[in-house]
Amino acid sequence: MTNTVRLNPVGSMSQLSQLEMNLLEQSTTDDMYQIFRNCCLAVLNSGVEQDDAEALFETYKNFNVKLARKERGVKIELINPPQNAFVDGKLIAGVHEHLFAVLRDMLYMSSKHNAQFDSAKHRIRTPTPANIATHVVFDMLRHSDALGSTEPANMIVCWGGHSIPVEEYKYTKAVGYQIGLRGMNICTGCGPGAMKGPMKGAAIGHAKQRVKTGRYLGITEPSIIAAEPPNAIVNELIIMPDIEKRLEAFVRISHGIVVFPGGVGTAEELLYLLGLLLDEKNKDQKIPLILTGPASRKDYFEAIDDFVGATLGKEAQSMYQIITGDASKVGSALNIAQEEVLEYRRKVGDSYSFNWTLHIPEDFQQTFIPTHESMKALDLSLEQPISSLAANLRKCFSGIVAGNVKAEGIEEIKRHGPFELHGDASLMRKMDVLLASFVKQGRMKLNGAPYEPCYVINVPDAES
Repeated sequence: MTNTVRLNPVGSMSQLSQLEMNLLEQSTTDDMYQIFRNCCLAVLNSGVEQDDAEALFETYKNFNVKLARKERGVKIELINPPQNAFVDGKLIAGVHEHLFAVLRDMLYMSSKHNAQFDSAKHRIRTPTPANIATHVVFDMLRHSDALGSTEPANMIVCWGGHSIPVEEYKYTKAVGYQIGLRGMNICTGCGPGAMKGPMKGAAIGHAKQRVKTGRYLGITEPSIIAAEPPNAIVNELIIMPDIEKRLEAFVRISHGIVVFPGGVGTAEELLYLLGLLLDEKNKDQKIPLILTGPASRKDYFEAIDDFVGATLGKEAQSMYQIITGDASKVGSALNIAQEEVLEYRRKVGDSYSFNWTLHIPEDFQQTFIPTHESMKALDLSLEQPISSLAANLRKCFSGIVAGNVKAEGIEEIKRHGPFELHGDASLMRKMDVLLASFVKQGRMKLNGAPYEPCYVINVPDAES
């Protein structure tokens, strides 16, 4: 028996012109519609902690979604949706809102920016030069009402692993609680683990301080949302076209960044930000950056710090502080730093809600598609400019993330075997040690079968 649910539009999708609806209909090609369907399915599984997109799609093979055009907008029809998204037969309000966020970002904004789905690479392509990628990011954040002019400058971006032990998860909640007590808001990648904990803690902190407008902003991308469905705390969902625009959205909207323990995805995020801050044009930027975790994870951060020092140098190490085992200290440090952030924005005349003055080199904005050829071709040598090395290391870790949890990356590994990584012997050894520690600590995948590496590190024999 087929179960069909029809949803009225909400948010910015509640009022569309006839021209906008025409553009929306034109965007629904077969390929784009399929990824739209998959993102809707992920949203309907909000709160389900898993990182196996194939299992999700297999479980709900009979699910489908259709658009019904009406005079002033578009309705969404759900066919055989997961019942965990309903309470007494009624769709959860937050899930309802998120479904129209998917419609907004996947179809409406895609049509606005002439985006297309590359079926060969399972990627959305926005055919925009790198020098206007920032304007695409800004437009998507603005259209989702994430850049309110009356909002205080207090958005703390939290990065960290989706696969973390209980002790680390509790610590992320403790830090989020301290952030919430100080009236600051939270932005994460919107999935489980270190992306959920800070939001949950901040929600309690906000409740105690009687903050009724707490923001729990989740920024994701089409190729990963099915592997990391939005957690149940997210009250604002934004789906950027690719990882490069997702990372740019994080850093431009932030007034401080916290990095919790994680795996290759977290290392990718950290390398991205450090690569930007090492650029001479960003020498005056004020972006508080704190690496933090339980006291028992001191060794983890020492390993990260050693890798950064060995690859990007001492200057990069000076751009963050490491705080372990003291959630209150993290909250206080971020709170104190906010005035410095605001003073800098006032001084240069920049927006409080979007960091326009941050310079992002083209190499950090161009979409990197991880294939066996592109991964093997990465320049992983120490004899190159630091910013280029940071960009290449970021791409390398991004490819490993794809091979771990993204449908297109997993398919690439199934067809052609593990990615091959080549570079300087010393750098390859350092990377091997770091990645092996992530595997040993269970940071590559959520609970399940033993991890099978999606990469092979080749160390040249010429150097001992």
